[in-house]
Formats: sequence, structure tokens, C-alpha cells
Amino acid sequence: MRQLRTAVALLGATLCALAGAALPTTASAAGTADPTAPAPKKLFSIKDDRIKESSGLVKSAKHQDLYWTVNDSGDSGRIYGVDLTGKVKAVLRFGAKVKDVEALGIDRDGTLYVADIGDNKANRDQVEIYTIPEPETLQGDSNVKYHQYDFQYPDGAHDAETLLIEPGTSQLYIVTKALKGAGTIYAAPPAPSRQGTNDLSKLAPAPEGVITDGTFLPDGQRVILRTYTDAATVAWGDTPTAIARGPVPLGQGETVALGPTDNTVVVGSEGANSGIYQIQVPAKTTTAKTPTASATPKASTAPDSNSSDSGKSHNLRWIIIGAALFALLITVFTFPPGRRERRDRQAENARLTGQGTQTPRRRQHS
Repeated sequence: MRQLRTAVALLGATLCALAGAALPTTASAAGTADPTAPAPKKLFSIKDDRIKESSGLVKSAKHQDLYWTVNDSGDSGRIYGVDLTGKVKAVLRFGAKVKDVEALGIDRDGTLYVADIGDNKANRDQVEIYTIPEPETLQGDSNVKYHQYDFQYPDGAHDAETLLIEPGTSQLYIVTKALKGAGTIYAAPPAPSRQGTNDLSKLAPAPEGVITDGTFLPDGQRVILRTYTDAATVAWGDTPTAIARGPVPLGQGETVALGPTDNTVVVGSEGANSGIYQIQVPAKTTTAKTPTASATPKASTAPDSNSSDSGKSHNLRWIIIGAALFALLITVFTFPPGRRERRDRQAENARLTGQGTQTPRRRQHS
């Protein structure tokens, strides 16, 4: 009986622990986004048939309401200038034989940087970045001059889709793409040379996620890094740290660039007629607000979140019910011992001591 009670108690305790582990937590993780941020706003769609795999995007430094974009691998060396109606206003053709262009950048002087840094098989001995002066006027298709800079990693080949240009210094950084865990941030020499191959140096681990593009914000203190499903605001420094995250419209998310207004960025995706959306720069929430009874919940961007939560609640309910039943069994078998058990112990004691079994007397009422 004692062994049975012990087994039941252990099993009940286990189920109670499981129930406690399954209970949802109300604490929010550090670096979450402000839930009051406005919803993404669609600015335009890229309507040109020549742009089917937009893999880089930057806001023009010299032309209002213009964004430059570039195709992924398979295109020739050219950049497209797209206005806010989605129409191509200019095409800059440069004569380089590109392999896998994955990012665009631009500095404060209006120099465009074309980052040929994609390497899905991680077998390239070097990667290339091309610089092109942004034209003063938009003249349709035009051939332009370019400069080529070659780079190599200190620890072997890497796939990358992100080029960062620090606003104040034009310092270049490449962020590698990792399908698991985190990529790495590499820094170019402060003044890269066009003679020979420039050595990249490892700066720091990148934040978690499959990073597909990034941009410095104008203050030079923050960077936006995007993945396929979200965007992270990163405090820049010796150890870049993600301080906030926010969802972005789903799709083959490939691009991020400065937005048309302060504290906003635009994001885009691959595919024909791809949409460009304006979102708020993710900011760390400062105070949690309790939703009112009349508030309408916003749809989650995570797929199947409702069914997932329902399944968790269903499993939690049965765990709690099971724990309660076993708690009841513990009470029955353990506290206190029953009359029959006491009688059995008395009989056993009598047998061992040679005394007769005492029959309990009924209490006489006066």
C-alpha cells in the first residue's frame, strides 16, 4: 500500500509539474515591438516585367520619390530606378559580368553600391562590390562607368545578401546569411583598394534570423536588419544588439530601404509585380497596455497561430484535469489511513506479540 501511495504521489506530482510548464506566460521578451505601431502601408507595386526578382532596394539621394532596385542572379549588370507609381524611370547599365547580385547601397554623396555577394554553394573565392555615381538626371536607359572592388572573407566563403553603409564614414559591412542560428557581420577596410583583393575582418555575430537585407538609419546609431518574416532594430556598436522586432508583410522578403518619412522603412519581396510596403521602425515597447473589452484583436502574421493556440489550450485542459484526478487519488490513499488499514496493523501486531486481538468497543452514551 505504501508503495502504491508513493507511486501515485510521484505520478501526480509529475502531472502537476507538466501542467505548470504548460501554463502560458505573461512576461514579454526583451526587444519586442510596440503593439501600437501602425499597420504596414502599401506604397506601390513594381510593375515592370524586367524586374521579377528584386533583391536590393535603396532610396535615391538625388531624386525625390525614386527608389533603385536590382534583380537577383540571372540578370545582366543593370540597376532600375522606380518611382512611387511602380514605373521604371531609368535604367543604369554597367559592363560588369555579375554572378549573384543580392543587395544595393547608397552613401550620402549619392554613390550607388551594387553588392555581388550571393554565394548559395559557398564556393566563391571572392565577392565583388561595384560603385556607380547616381546620375543628376534620369534619361531612360544609359550606359554608366563603374569601379570594382574585390573582397574575401578571412574564414572561407559565405553566402550573403546584406550590405550596410555607415552614413558618416561610408564604412562598408557585409552580413552573412545563415539558415540556422546567426550569421556574422564582416567589416571592409576603411579605404578599400581597387588593386588586388581586400580582406574582410570579422566584427561580431549578427542577430538571430535568416537575414536578407539591411540598412543604416540616418542617425548612424541604428541598423534595420530584415528576415523573411520580420525586421529588427539593431543598436550599432562593438556588439550590435537587436533591441526590437516587428512583423513585415509575408512573402519572399528580400529588401529593406529608408522610408519616405522619418522613422520609417520600406520593405519588398521577390516576384513579378511585387509590393513595396512602408512600415514603422520597430521600437522597444515601454509600457504594456491592457486591452479593453471592446478592443478588436489584430490578425496575427504568423501562419496557423489560432489553431496552434487552440491545440495548446486543449492539451493544457487535459493535463490539468489529469493532475486534479491524481491529486484526489493521493488524498484518498494517503490522508488519513482507513479503518481497515488500522485494523490490519493491529492484527499484525497482536500476532507478533502473542496478544489477543482487541475488539474495538462502542462508546456508551449516558
